[in-house]
Amino acid sequence: MLAGTPEGENPVTHVRTLPARPARCVPWPSWVPEAVARRFGECGVAQPWSHQAEAADHAWHGRHVILSTGTASGKSLAYQLPVLSLLTQQPKRTALYLSPTKALGNDQLRAAAALELTGVRAATFDGDTPLEERDWVRAHANWVFTNPDMLHHGLLAAHARWARFFQRLAYVVVDECHSYRGVFGSHVALLLRRLRRVAARYGANPTFVLASATIAEPAEFAHRLAGLGCVPVVDDGSPRGPRTIALWEPPLLREITGENGAPIRRSAGAEAARIMADLVIEGARTLAFVRSRRGAELASVSARRMVAEVDPALSKRAAAYRAGYLPEDRRKLEAALMSGELLAVASTNALELGVDISGLDAVLVAGYPGT
Repeated sequence: MLAGTPEGENPVTHVRTLPARPARCVPWPSWVPEAVARRFGECGVAQPWSHQAEAADHAWHGRHVILSTGTASGKSLAYQLPVLSLLTQQPKRTALYLSPTKALGNDQLRAAAALELTGVRAATFDGDTPLEERDWVRAHANWVFTNPDMLHHGLLAAHARWARFFQRLAYVVVDECHSYRGVFGSHVALLLRRLRRVAARYGANPTFVLASATIAEPAEFAHRLAGLGCVPVVDDGSPRGPRTIALWEPPLLREITGENGAPIRRSAGAEAARIMADLVIEGARTLAFVRSRRGAELASVSARRMVAEVDPALSKRAAAYRAGYLPEDRRKLEAALMSGELLAVASTNALELGVDISGLDAVLVAGYPGT
């Protein structure tokens, strides 16, 4: 990766290696139906980790909870357990799942559908859902996967048409809730309060389960977002392999100077594209996160061009991912990334929040992430 830097310069300004951490497994909670535990076991989950079982137990017993643990710590299982356990025993009850991105919602829907549990009818209700399918979702689905925009426009604005769903609402899952900050977070906070009022109108008092990346004060954040007192679960029991984190400063451009001879560095996006190309050539599965849709496209095109100079066949294994693609194109890209057909993807945060992609070798973040 240092091949493209000027001689004598070292762009790596800091390196830190995080050691591996063993898993802390616990038995399945006693209230989990045998069929649910068996299906999870068949999918490779022999036992839950300690934080998953703790958060799930709070939710099962009607306590609002916020789970705030690290990336890839299996937060999904913490809300899947109580929701699926309830729906398999009482299929007439309902649950609502909210995600900030369509990619994450579809990823979680695939995970729930793969379990093939009797009584669970999970479906998406978002802007990509065909009109002819929306009536079926409203009438038959008992676990609806949606986002704040569709909750506002499609469910709460027409709550009378969703009366049966709201009457039976038992759980509301707010995934990747740390992304709801600033003006958008204020809007979502008001939306969740409207959701609680509508549910109360139809006689329901759902339990809220919030999942978040590690944040400083999860209980206070959950109270501001949902207006509820939530039990925080922060002790991460998931395993983790060793990780190396490096800060990379793009090199100076010797042939170009700025005003009054000021030095100019290569842009973060251009440097990310070059590093991504090197990683593709080495066969490393890579995600590169950039700040804009245009940046994602440019990084992808630049990486493919550089890879093609070495091996034209490899250039087809790099792509861009962003909002604005047609639904079928997004699904195709997601499937290619999950299967390993694509080695590298330059993406905006449309693919960032909580999407499960196993076997990654490297992640590039072009620019300061902000939080």
